[in-house]
Amino acid sequence: MGTPDFAVPSLRRLMQEGYAVVGVVTATDKLGGRGGKQLLESPVKKAAQKLGIPVLQPKSLKAAEFAEALAALRADLQIVVAFRMLPEVVWAMPRLGTFNLHGSLLPKYRGAAPINWAVMRGERETGATTFFIQEAIDTGDILLQHRMPIGENETAGDVHDRMMLEGAELVLATVRLIESGNYTLQRQDDSAATPAPKLSREMCRIDFDRPVREVHNFVRGLSPWPAAYTTLNNTQLKIIRCRVMLGEHELAAGTVVLTEDKTNLRIACRGGYLDVLELQLAGRKRMGTEDFLRGVALPPGTVLG
Repeated sequence: MGTPDFAVPSLRRLMQEGYAVVGVVTATDKLGGRGGKQLLESPVKKAAQKLGIPVLQPKSLKAAEFAEALAALRADLQIVVAFRMLPEVVWAMPRLGTFNLHGSLLPKYRGAAPINWAVMRGERETGATTFFIQEAIDTGDILLQHRMPIGENETAGDVHDRMMLEGAELVLATVRLIESGNYTLQRQDDSAATPAPKLSREMCRIDFDRPVREVHNFVRGLSPWPAAYTTLNNTQLKIIRCRVMLGEHELAAGTVVLTEDKTNLRIACRGGYLDVLELQLAGRKRMGTEDFLRGVALPPGTVLG
């Protein structure tokens, strides 16, 4: 059970190892693309069709007809990777249960955006967890965990792409563990839980009047999507990649500083500067700073936001 690209490697690994994947459950097709008239299928659906696996796309997970179709597959085990919250009638159906791959070291970062929040909070380490699903979201007993470092300048997108592959190996290891019947579950410590709520466009505006490391973490935690942004002459400006430059100054927060050769763009924050590497002005493509500065004039004293 899964929908986005993140879930595809897990499906492929199970098939590569000879497991009988009797069905895939994914999101319904949606209209999108240019003009909103193109029928868009989920990455998991496309992968399943190439692998010859039956696909279910229920509008409602509580519908009786979906429960009947799911039961008819007679699955021993259900695996959830980046899908929706399941009703008990679904997750309790298989004889071996239903487990989920979650992108954090639970109980930290329970919720819809664990990778983003870990990066935004400046964590040096994250990981993936497999756990048996129960009624409350992301609270079930833990099967396995895999730890991963977070680089100083890595974005949430960078971590996502690594975890997508390493998480697939964890899914495979978890299936083998359950298959063996020789495992001990670990209960989550609810007192150590932290939230990772869904991201919204409203929360992505950058406040440059913060310590420079916090601003840096905020930007990379929202990159590449939905992307942290500020404004330049009332036009939205997204910052995609950046580095930290420490150093005291007396500039107003958000002041732009260009190098003499006008190839580097730095933004004043508390205790230093944000050295911008990649950005995107509304209506334009993402580009490196040097290319950006060839087409956009920034007079001395320009203040963003």
